[in-house]
Amino acid sequence: MQSKAIFRIFARYNSSFMKKQLLITGATSGIGRATALRMAREGYAVTATGRRADRLETLAQEIAAAGGECTTLVFDVRDAEQVRRFLEPIERIDILVNNAGLAAGLEHIDRGDPHDWDAMIDTNVKGLLYVTRIVAAKMVAAGGGHIFNIGSIAGTEPYENGAVYCASKHAVHALSQAMRADLLADGIKVTEIRPGMVETEFSQVRFHGDRERAAKVYQGVEPLRGEDIAEAIAWAAQLPAHMNVNDMVLMPAQQAGAYYTHRNR
Repeated sequence: MQSKAIFRIFARYNSSFMKKQLLITGATSGIGRATALRMAREGYAVTATGRRADRLETLAQEIAAAGGECTTLVFDVRDAEQVRRFLEPIERIDILVNNAGLAAGLEHIDRGDPHDWDAMIDTNVKGLLYVTRIVAAKMVAAGGGHIFNIGSIAGTEPYENGAVYCASKHAVHALSQAMRADLLADGIKVTEIRPGMVETEFSQVRFHGDRERAAKVYQGVEPLRGEDIAEAIAWAAQLPAHMNVNDMVLMPAQQAGAYYTHRNR
């Protein structure tokens, strides 16, 4: 009886180990949450990170109820020591989705709040770097992997009142291109996803919880959803080993760019 129990434990461990391992930051809402659910359906063992423990627990329960596997890690990507402490013990990561990010404020540069600037730069740029530094080293040692960076059309189309957010996403765009070159010989794919208008908590965060102002951003438009971005990631992740999507720009049908949006009356 004891030997049978040991065999069952080994079988469960071996099954988990054989699954591809996916790590996603900012998985408590929006694109991150949708991607965790989508990739779990693809058979990935998901490690979901974020700052809101209750939301991560709900996500893990939802994935488990559907027969998937999800581990949660509660930490802040802006804290390099937390990133190191939580991520270094992970043995293997096949796919990293650098999703954690935010916009804060929408003012001319002379009226911007430096606290908002710090939040955007620390999360969108430094947080991405802290996580990538740990995970990329694991991928290099393993001889392969795939990194997805969630950028924005703002990274290549700067707009009024968004100077620091646009700058942070321009950094993500440049970092994605440089990562692709740095990791090329190690067999690691790098893909940047640059969405246009996506209805998540993004605008609520930008307007510091003002739901009415946030809702106006999407008036007259059918925006993308987190699930749309998750679908793009799932597609790019399953491509043959000899194919890589360097850069993917996704837009609602009613949006042609940062300055061109057709709104229904």
